[in-house]
Amino acid sequence: MKKMFIAAATLALTAGTAFAAPVRIASEGAYPPYNLVNDSGDLDGFDIAVGNEVCKRAELECVWVKNDWDSILPNLKSSNYDAIMAGMSITEERQQEIQFTQNYFPPAASAYAALSADTSVAEDAVVAAQTATIQAAHVAESGATLLEFATPDETVSAVRNGEADAVFADKDFLEPIVTESNGELSWVGDDVPLGGGIGIGLRQSDTELRDQMNAALTEMKEDGTLNALIEEWFIEGAMYFGPDGEAVEKADAEIGELPAAE
Repeated sequence: MKKMFIAAATLALTAGTAFAAPVRIASEGAYPPYNLVNDSGDLDGFDIAVGNEVCKRAELECVWVKNDWDSILPNLKSSNYDAIMAGMSITEERQQEIQFTQNYFPPAASAYAALSADTSVAEDAVVAAQTATIQAAHVAESGATLLEFATPDETVSAVRNGEADAVFADKDFLEPIVTESNGELSWVGDDVPLGGGIGIGLRQSDTELRDQMNAALTEMKEDGTLNALIEEWFIEGAMYFGPDGEAVEKADAEIGELPAAE
């Protein structure tokens, strides 16, 4: 997996906006490579790297806030922070509660993993997924018995200790776990495409902040910076942005240079 480049937990810049400073961005810190807590105890990962660059380009003073996944949406709506960057997929259901920027990670695959590739994930199966995720909703709709957990690590542990037959999660999260399990865990069935990519979650009323962040994300797609960050944080097989913003494989993507460290 990628080298862990440590991103600062707080990015302070001179604010060139009417939005009240600082902009508080929440992330979970438990879903690598999207977000994690590094050895220094700071939030780190792809979400944080993207967020820092967005704030820099939009001339926003931004501060990172760690928040558990199961309360991350309610706390945004209660104004405990101003934005969410936590590997959150854009879905119609979530758009009824909050708004999103354009996606900063293309629509990606979800996948099942189990102790055996022959494991059934049909109606008689028990499948673990993180609560309040698109994966949990998919399992519930599939007819299998959904076993929900607060953290993604607990979903994998449920398979290993026999509580669940399989785990269903973002393939980018499961990939290093399956690879490093030395054959203990196997993929089950085909990948499942879900969601509209990952975006920055905002309150419905914060349209000015959305527009500022969207402008920065557009620039980052056009100059290849987003693809460079995907290349940095994800292993082989990740999806990238094409010239029209569509999801493409690496061979069809233009990858720019990462911003110089400050």
